Amino acid sequence: MEYLFEYGLFLAKALTVVVAIGAVIALIVGASSKPKGKSGSLEVTDLSEQMQNVKDDFLANTLDKKELKALHKEQKAAQKNNEDSATKGKVYVIDFKGSMDAHEVESLREEVSAVLMLADKEKDQVLVRLESGGGVVHGYGLAASQLQRIKAAEIRLTVAIDKVAASGGYMMACVADEIIAAPFAIVGSIGVIAQIPNFNKILKKNDIDYEQITAGQYKRTLTLFGENTDDGRAKFKEEIEQTHTLFKQFVAQNRPNMDLDTVATGEHWFALDAKGKGLVDRINTSDDELISLVKERHAYKLAYKRKKGFADKLAKNLALTIESVGMRLWSQTQRLKP
Repeated sequence: MEYLFEYGLFLAKALTVVVAIGAVIALIVGASSKPKGKSGSLEVTDLSEQMQNVKDDFLANTLDKKELKALHKEQKAAQKNNEDSATKGKVYVIDFKGSMDAHEVESLREEVSAVLMLADKEKDQVLVRLESGGGVVHGYGLAASQLQRIKAAEIRLTVAIDKVAASGGYMMACVADEIIAAPFAIVGSIGVIAQIPNFNKILKKNDIDYEQITAGQYKRTLTLFGENTDDGRAKFKEEIEQTHTLFKQFVAQNRPNMDLDTVATGEHWFALDAKGKGLVDRINTSDDELISLVKERHAYKLAYKRKKGFADKLAKNLALTIESVGMRLWSQTQRLKP
């Protein structure tokens, strides 16, 4: 038993060495690798073709040979006589699943730029499938500004909410010409929140001094480690109110017919109730909306994928290896217990 314990200890030490070496290699490779101009690429998926393939596969497995032959003949005739197939409009589909820091906006800006270079404002339109519970103001402010670029180019914009578009998510959604939402999607939360823990009492209890030097009366209002003052709290509250006012003004500009006093309370609603308050225009899922759109337009999904460098891939693989080895060691120690 003692031998097995020592062997496990040896493996743990070896793993520590491997981790250290891997970290050094990742740092060296990251520092030496030079940026190669193009950091990513735009992926285009033909959604119309995908949906047609699903339909064809189903029919191929449900119709008998005679019916299938007649269907193929009908489809060929329709393709031959379809003179507007090359000239009919397009719908560009963009997915935005936002996190707290809204870092997805870096891909969104590339996707929007691609749409602006490709779309015909007379025939085409954009469908954004949005999912976000909100996050940092500056991140979602930039994301909303990206959607405003589509509106400024006079290209019709529809935002579809299947699950949630609240706070910063709704800041983005309200830019659209039309907002659709699934019946139980969560919408609204037009408010601002900030939460800051304070450890000053813990520091005092342990006789730890904390010093903070600032220039400017309100350079820092509330702090994590210092003793907060009523003046600092009042100023912080004032800044939160200013942000809320800007948020309300932005919503009012984009949804002028909505009773802002009723909805800008920080509350959220299910889409069925939100529609009556003017937060949503129609109750519909993005799936049904897309099925309807492809009857008149060809649908393409745009997704900008950023390239990961060798150091990023190495770090990810190293993390997976560490996790795998760690789980094995843990399993061994569990089996070694008497």
